[in-house]
Amino acid sequence: QVQLVESGGGLVQPGGSLRLSCVGSGSLFRLYTVGWFRQPAGKQRELLAYITAGGNIMHTDSVKGRFTISRDNAKNTVYLQMNTLKPEDTAVYYCNAELNGDHVPTWADDYWGRGTQVTVSS
Repeated sequence: QVQLVESGGGLVQPGGSLRLSCVGSGSLFRLYTVGWFRQPAGKQRELLAYITAGGNIMHTDSVKGRFTISRDNAKNTVYLQMNTLKPEDTAVYYCNAELNGDHVPTWADDYWGRGTQVTVSS
């Protein structure tokens, strides 16, 4: 089935920017809804944004205006552009995928990658 690989994390200063990539395998990846999540150390994983195969986009209020999700189906990649980063953005960032016919995702499938660490610090 679908395999996902996250990349692009690293150490950045407050106010800096970072672009994360989620690369999916398989010819059906373009038909999946893909979401970006993050999990700070010792806390629960939270949804940040998702983009459907039909182009519908959702950003949670916590990151709206700073983070932007997009996709390039020719590269089987979904991006998360993160601007004006804050120390509280420090977390492991994950992506997940769901084949749902453009309905609101439930994230019931287990397609998580290993994640990529983002650390925002001076």
